[in-house]
Amino acid sequence: MSEASYSIKAVARRTGLTPHAIRIWEKRYGVVRPARTDTNRRLYTEAEVERLALLRNATRAGHSISHVAQLPNDRLAALGSVTPPPDTDVSRSSAPGADLLFLSVTAVRTLNTLDFEAVLERGLLALGHHGLLEKLVGPLAREIGNLWRDGTITAAHEHFASAVIRTFLVSSYKPFAFSKDMPTLIVATPAGQLHELGAVMVAAAGNDLGWRVIYLGTSLPAAEIAGAALQNEARAVALSIVYPEDDPTLEAELKSLRRFLPATHILVGGRAADAYASSLAAIGAILPPDLTDLYQELDKLRTLRKPRALGAGNSTGKEPTKNHL
Repeated sequence: MSEASYSIKAVARRTGLTPHAIRIWEKRYGVVRPARTDTNRRLYTEAEVERLALLRNATRAGHSISHVAQLPNDRLAALGSVTPPPDTDVSRSSAPGADLLFLSVTAVRTLNTLDFEAVLERGLLALGHHGLLEKLVGPLAREIGNLWRDGTITAAHEHFASAVIRTFLVSSYKPFAFSKDMPTLIVATPAGQLHELGAVMVAAAGNDLGWRVIYLGTSLPAAEIAGAALQNEARAVALSIVYPEDDPTLEAELKSLRRFLPATHILVGGRAADAYASSLAAIGAILPPDLTDLYQELDKLRTLRKPRALGAGNSTGKEPTKNHL
């Protein structure tokens, strides 16, 4: 038997990594270079298995794979045995809620519902409704996105986090009694967009500001989003666009939404929104650059008596700006 004798499934069992993470780390960071069989199956050496295990320990201690991928094994061993240093993304002690962020990431990685709910409860008590979104849920959404893109966690972790956060926010964000005078906000993700953390955050922000929020969920065609908006006389529609950045069908969906809703404000945020900047500008979308600006936009739109007729071009009169809702 050759030295390179471990299949990717065997490596996954020994290291605790998923096959997906192993492939992503190989492709993006070159952490190991396994041999290949005649049928193109990967075979790993004992040394490569050991290195992957060390990288796993370092990332579970809170270090980004992009920061540690090229470190020697002795450094990785040291990093994996201690908590993250102050300059890592999930452990900035000077940032409000940093300890809660680290605990949240840990709970998501271990898929621990009770621990995650307890951290969110602590965050709500310490930061309030608005602060919970800005100082914990927003940074957590970005960190989960980074870990997913690195292959450190899987889509299952992202869906787990979204479900727990959505349930928690629905049960805690009820500051206003329903009134027929409340403006309606439709929240969804367009067809092909399956990541919902950003949409959940927007729904919570709208509820916090006294909107009647109707949350439709993920990956809905423009006609269905528009139908819900028209049926409920919505003043605004909020969309979250996170991944992918190169969906060839999304531009047509956005144009259709504006055609169906010529007088409804459309707010758009998300990690991938910049990739569709020209399409969003063409439909007059409002692009808040962060949660603070989102609160301001929602507050401003809430005071309008009725929506303006919106044509092509950015309704704010500004160029689209980067956003991470």
